[in-house]
Amino acid sequence: MLAAVALGGALGSTLRYGVSLALPHADGGAVWPTLTVNVLGCFVIGAFTVLLAETERHHLLRPFLGVGVLGGFTTFSGYLADAGGLLATGQPLYAALYLLLTVLLALPAVVCGAALAGGLLTRSRRAPGTATGGEP
Repeated sequence: MLAAVALGGALGSTLRYGVSLALPHADGGAVWPTLTVNVLGCFVIGAFTVLLAETERHHLLRPFLGVGVLGGFTTFSGYLADAGGLLATGQPLYAALYLLLTVLLALPAVVCGAALAGGLLTRSRRAPGTATGGEP
């Protein structure tokens, strides 16, 4: 199990690093990669939670994806460090907006991810060839 978490963490951290390279950093833009990975990670964890609850799965899938990949991809400490950096550079309003925006986007992202996964599972469970899954 430890190896699954470690491999997942390495993958998630590498993905987060890739996002940080792809998004702008100039003029205080360093918060955008962290905001992006945290909101996207929340969306995925919402979907992942529903999929794990509703489907059969390998016993290492949750530690690999949930703790490892998503744990390595998202970063609460980075979120707070970014806000602290904004405060340290005399940008308290920007720091407050960043903290608030992250929460306002991340919480609905979890709900949307769960709803999407639930909808996809419902659709996949319908009988083939019918619109409602009932008798033709």
